[in-house]
Amino acid sequence: MLTTPETIVAPPFRLARFRWVICGLLFFLTSNVYLDKQVFGIMAPELIKIFGWSPAQYTEVVFCFQVAYGLGFLLAGRILDYIGTRVGIAFAICVWSIAAGLHGAVGGLVGFKIVRFILGLHEPSHLPGSLKVVAEWFPRSERAFATGIYKSGANLGAVAVPLLVPWLFHALGWRSTFVITASSGFVLLALWLWLYRIPARSRHVSPLELAYIQSDPVPPPRPRVSWLRLLRCRHTWAYVNFKFMTDAMWHWYAAMFPLYLAQHFDLKLRQFGLPLIVVYLIADCGSISGGWFSSYLIKRGYTVTYARKLAMFVCCLATVPVMFVGVSQNLWLVIVLVGLAHAAHQGLTSNLFTTVSDLFPQSAVGTVAGMGGAAGQVGAALMTLLTGYLLATTGSFSALFMIAGSTYLIGWIIFHFMVPRLEPLDINV
Repeated sequence: MLTTPETIVAPPFRLARFRWVICGLLFFLTSNVYLDKQVFGIMAPELIKIFGWSPAQYTEVVFCFQVAYGLGFLLAGRILDYIGTRVGIAFAICVWSIAAGLHGAVGGLVGFKIVRFILGLHEPSHLPGSLKVVAEWFPRSERAFATGIYKSGANLGAVAVPLLVPWLFHALGWRSTFVITASSGFVLLALWLWLYRIPARSRHVSPLELAYIQSDPVPPPRPRVSWLRLLRCRHTWAYVNFKFMTDAMWHWYAAMFPLYLAQHFDLKLRQFGLPLIVVYLIADCGSISGGWFSSYLIKRGYTVTYARKLAMFVCCLATVPVMFVGVSQNLWLVIVLVGLAHAAHQGLTSNLFTTVSDLFPQSAVGTVAGMGGAAGQVGAALMTLLTGYLLATTGSFSALFMIAGSTYLIGWIIFHFMVPRLEPLDINV
């Protein structure tokens, strides 16, 4: 499985480091997305009491968000391929921050459905956008590691929520909590507009670093690939299916795990802090180590195919033990198992995201990533509907955790056979 091409050595960090500043910017952007997304989820048990919602009504609000998120992915990837990352991401940050703040102004079920829909429609821009940024700023050997670093920002946002939200909720009320947490997006918007350009136009990039960023063989410029051509490619469907199966689980955890803790262990809002922080600290390890592992193998001479697939397989295997959560009565065993599943998901996606830039030309990266994200939200929406049905009929999460523990490995097997090699595709327009 070893390759023979000459390995390009990265220049010294002190002379070529601005690409890691951009990676840090993506890290905080990802943190902000997950902060805005999960404030509603962690306050869900309290909001259900305040407004008198049933669990089914709560899942309706979650469903609206997920449908919008899927639509947003379809639109965002194509728009970003057309207008570029700087303008596209800046616009999205502005709108999703406004929508997050408007949560504090609504007065009931319909209002929450509307603002969650607006938020869900614009937040997806950060995923295909970040993927395009990594493809623009990093050579292939560093992309999975860079992706792992910026994706670990999701866990910072998720850790900040149980630390900040209970205190803000009890000190200032739920309306102020939404407004204050949403304001961080405008700080990020200012940083984004100040710092971000493509490498060739950035005054912060040295000639040495620019040469390293552009060290991969560069294919000749090609026109934008049509949707129809991409849909005819099995590699597109392999990625879309993998995202459909695994993103469903990730978004289901974010929306439903606090509710599970409240119902199964009778935890209150003030008690969510330490358990959720432990889950996301464990997840942080998976995000960085999953991306590092495949990048390490590539630098040791293994093929991109072998490195990415081995890393993804290990991560998928690590999600299986979460099946035991539904039958466990031990809170900290549940936290460790769910934390392991989160770490595995983060490690998986650090590599899965990079397969898009491994396979597809840059003019199609955002579009394919958007398709995958949209498929993931369809899976998440179906999982939400199934959750509402099972909670209404059985009152139990056991079957849902069985699904969560088997889905990843099945998804990897399908992807493995549909995409034998991770090599650039020759796609005709």
